[in-house]
Amino acid sequence: MSNRIDLYQNATVAYEGLLAVNRHLKQCSLPAELVELVFLRVSLINGCAYCIDKHSRDLLKSGMTIDKLVLVPVWHEAGSLFTPREQAALAWSEVMTRIGETAAPDADYQAVIQHFTPEEYSELTVAIALMNAMNRLAIPGRMRPQAARA
Repeated sequence: MSNRIDLYQNATVAYEGLLAVNRHLKQCSLPAELVELVFLRVSLINGCAYCIDKHSRDLLKSGMTIDKLVLVPVWHEAGSLFTPREQAALAWSEVMTRIGETAAPDADYQAVIQHFTPEEYSELTVAIALMNAMNRLAIPGRMRPQAARA
C-alpha cells in the first residue's frame, strides 16, 4: 500500500469541520448506537476498511452483540434482530449512499420519516452524508485499520 498525502495535516481546517459535525452527532437526538450502526453500514457499502474496523469496534464497546454486528451487511435478512427503527435507518443509509442509482425515491423517504421526528430525520441524513464524506477521505488516503497495523 502506497503512502499518501495526509489530508488532515494539509486540510486541517476543512477536516476539523467534518470532525465538528461528528462531535455534534455523538450528542444529537439520535441514540449513539444508531449513529454508529449507520456509520458502519455506509462504510460497508463503500468498502472503507478503516471505518468498518473503527465502527465495528465502537459498536462492540457499546454493547452490541457479535451476532447482531456480523449481520449488519444483511440486516434485511435478519428478521427482528434489528428494530423497525434501525431497519428504517439502515434502508435510508443504503438509499443515500447509492444516491447516484436511487435518487432518493419518495417511497423510501416516506418509509424513513415514519420512524423519525423531523429533527431526528435531519440528523440521520447528516450522519449518512458525513460518513460518505469520511469514507471518501479515508479510502484514497489509505487510512489503515487498527486490525491491520503492525
